[in-house]
Amino acid sequence: MQAGVAINPHTPVSTLAEVIGDIDLICMMSVNPGFGGQKFIENTYSKIFTLKEMITNSGSKAKIEIDGGVDLLNASKLIQAGADVLVAGNTVFSAADPVQMIAKLKRIS
Repeated sequence: MQAGVAINPHTPVSTLAEVIGDIDLICMMSVNPGFGGQKFIENTYSKIFTLKEMITNSGSKAKIEIDGGVDLLNASKLIQAGADVLVAGNTVFSAADPVQMIAKLKRIS
């Protein structure tokens, strides 16, 4: 069993400081929760970078998952910022060929 935490787009990552060592996964919402197809919130990149620093400095092994607005245009930048897991629901399921879209996303690094 693993422990996970989800934070909304406007929740500061600093709220995780006291528990970062106990968390295995942080799901960072990059759109406001509620429905698919929303526009990616650009401030997410700086939040990922800050969170990655917290994880590294604390010795935590937590993974950062990004959920919302992930597509072929921002996936690489999200990984470069420090994301470990990308959730690309609308990008995959609205594609003409979802299997091919998954393959394209997996090639991004």
